Amino acid sequence: MAMAWLATGFTCATAQSPGAVIQINLPQEKAPVSPNLYGIFMEEISHAFDGGIYAEYHITKPFSVSVGLEYSSQGGKKNGFQAYTTPAKIAPLFAPYPAPTYLYADFKSVAKLDYVLVPILARYTWKISKKSPFKIYAAFGPFAGFLLNAHQVTSGSSPISMMNPDGKTYTQLPIPPSTTPQSVSFDATTSIKDSLNTFNAGICGFVGISYSFNKKHTIFIEGGGNYGFLSIQKGTANGKNNTGAGVVTVGYAYTIPGKHKYTQSR
Repeated sequence: MAMAWLATGFTCATAQSPGAVIQINLPQEKAPVSPNLYGIFMEEISHAFDGGIYAEYHITKPFSVSVGLEYSSQGGKKNGFQAYTTPAKIAPLFAPYPAPTYLYADFKSVAKLDYVLVPILARYTWKISKKSPFKIYAAFGPFAGFLLNAHQVTSGSSPISMMNPDGKTYTQLPIPPSTTPQSVSFDATTSIKDSLNTFNAGICGFVGISYSFNKKHTIFIEGGGNYGFLSIQKGTANGKNNTGAGVVTVGYAYTIPGKHKYTQSR
């Protein structure tokens, strides 16, 4: 609703004088905004680091279960012309009417999210041959995620714009004390943890290949990922996004003497 109100509640015109004139017609509705626009403000996942430790227990030789503790750095980025929440210092420009929820500018935005994941996985292993030191395996299961830190890093400079009633064009706004549109710096690092849910849950899995030097020491490489089912935002004012990561892992496994108990570091 907030997004639709922004697009349909304002009529903007630029006067021939040096300043810009904002005319407000709240009852007039023009171009409705699709509700599907929520959640489009982040693009591809950024490069990051994952690592952790797992304990694995073999029920049978090929089948095992594992519990892990994993650090996962996730997030996304958006470059170019995009929406952002109206800053408090700009809100008085729209008095005596409420300021719009969103304004628009051309800048870079990167969200950096640090999670601790606790995955519980079922794993099945295939031997390539009876004497081969190589094995192929696959694992799949749920995880619980806990948010440690969350920051938004923005950079660049751009004039600030407001969406026109047609929902397709924009009008640049002057920022006092200037009477004409000027570029504003977006260079900042902001904590966004308070606006995000601190718990997530989802599915993770991977496939891999291992090489055993002997009964105790094994190295492995695997590829997979995780995906959270819950929206990371507490509300819908800043969109609705899910987060996840695709991961390539190189690691070492040590077999504890006993009945098929293992620990792994990743």
